[in-house]
Amino acid sequence: MSQSLAFANAWTLAKTLMVCVVVFHADAGHFGVMPAAEYDGDPGAVIHEFDPFQS
Repeated sequence: MSQSLAFANAWTLAKTLMVCVVVFHADAGHFGVMPAAEYDGDPGAVIHEFDPFQS
């Protein structure tokens, strides 16, 4: 997934589920999105975290 698509999906997921969501660098220029509570990968791979409760 491209970075712009990952950011768009992450924001939508965070606002829909009302949970913190992380965007992380997966491999070879690809990015992933998942709820922060479920992410157990390398903390250094996290690009951004979306918090739906932050104003």
